[in-house]
Amino acid sequence: MAAHRNHRIHRKPRQRLFTGQAGRTAATLALAGAATATATGPAQGEPRLTPAQIKAQVDTLYAQAETATEQYNGAKVKADEARASLTELRDEAARRTDGLNTSRAELGSIATAQYRSGGLDPAVQLALSSRPEDYLEQAGVAERAGSRQAATVAGIRRELSRIAGLRSRADTQLADLTARRAELARHKSTIQRKIGSAQRLLDELTAEERDRYEGRGGTGRQDGGDPARADRGTPRGTAAAPNARAEAAVAFAYGAIGKPYVWGATGPGSFDCSGLTQAAWRAAGVALPRTTYTQINTGRRVARSELAPGDLVFFYSGISHVGIYVGGGQMIHAPRPGTAVRLAPVDEMPFAGAARPL
Repeated sequence: MAAHRNHRIHRKPRQRLFTGQAGRTAATLALAGAATATATGPAQGEPRLTPAQIKAQVDTLYAQAETATEQYNGAKVKADEARASLTELRDEAARRTDGLNTSRAELGSIATAQYRSGGLDPAVQLALSSRPEDYLEQAGVAERAGSRQAATVAGIRRELSRIAGLRSRADTQLADLTARRAELARHKSTIQRKIGSAQRLLDELTAEERDRYEGRGGTGRQDGGDPARADRGTPRGTAAAPNARAEAAVAFAYGAIGKPYVWGATGPGSFDCSGLTQAAWRAAGVALPRTTYTQINTGRRVARSELAPGDLVFFYSGISHVGIYVGGGQMIHAPRPGTAVRLAPVDEMPFAGAARPL
């Protein structure tokens, strides 16, 4: 009997099987763990991208970031316009409100004066007056005052209507500004995400591979230029600009060589691609719009065979990049984040068109 009890004490307890909801939960956790292990395993064994594959992906990411940058620039222009319009509407509404308050005060003074002197019927006042002629003269003044009062009331009503209209337009502009700010935030997020992905890919390159990539500007063709040596001493082409304004724009572009690319920047210390061309032509006294896809419609379009120094040269099917032609098949442009304004061949990117500001 004692031996039997001892056997029961040392017997290995049976494992409890989960059933129902508990069983389904346990099974789900087990499958999830297995899936995680499977996903982790092969990821560690994936082959490393080749330098050529990394460069191709980085070029794509930077092109997408530049497209988003131009969209950001366009949205910023519209946001600035909406903000200026809103400020103007609010200022006008405030001025008109001040004028309305003055008219109301004048109307109140007239009403107070009439209240103080208007207790008797006019016929009674005439009968009691010791000088009827004086009373009749005063009555004429009062009538004229009544006409002015009516005009004041009508003016107040018109101002109330105008102010209501101004406030309604201001509300519309505020809604537009809010939408533009949201659009800016979306484009900014896209730009930062694309640039971050490109930087992570570039970190996979060796120092030598990255130097080669940086040397060609990440644009798909070797330009033979080292950004570290792309300074303001770069020799100028021999082609003559067609006029003094184009010459001034080209001179500005040469002076900007070596300044860093920063998306959304228009100078003077940094530029994005359309910011550089806008600043160059601004120095020549010509106002260009802010984005690549609006700059291409500036002035007149020119064929590639007719390019002259100062012309704007555009690239990619989406018109997402621009440079300023300087002659000899060369342009000056701000390539992308991580680079500086530089001299480069026009044929290093897919040519999309050219325009000559007037």
